[in-house]
Amino acid sequence: MTNSTVQLWSEGGTRTLLASRNRHTDRLHFPPIKETSPLATDHELVSVPSTGTLYSYTVIHPNPKSGLAPHALGYVDIDDAPLRLFGKLQGSNSPAIGNRYRAIPDEQFGYVFEAINEGVKP
Repeated sequence: MTNSTVQLWSEGGTRTLLASRNRHTDRLHFPPIKETSPLATDHELVSVPSTGTLYSYTVIHPNPKSGLAPHALGYVDIDDAPLRLFGKLQGSNSPAIGNRYRAIPDEQFGYVFEAINEGVKP
């Protein structure tokens, strides 16, 4: 990890989403505060759930000349944590408020939200 990047995921077998927790107020911050920040001494890295409920979203329709397909972006309220994260939504052609999503690692963005098909059995 360089000074220009922030660690979003724990290392090791089961990767978990990370946030910074203020040692004095218990307030969570995402993305985590950099180790080089003057605020770092007041914060610690903690794991937070990667699942949540879609709060709001929009579908971006890029200019046809760009060659990019439409894609959804949204805010997801993370389970059992006072966090609302913004990110790219994938895995569903028709997102809806209240749908369930899981944050997963992504090389380009750090994380994206994958739709959880709770009613579908593998």
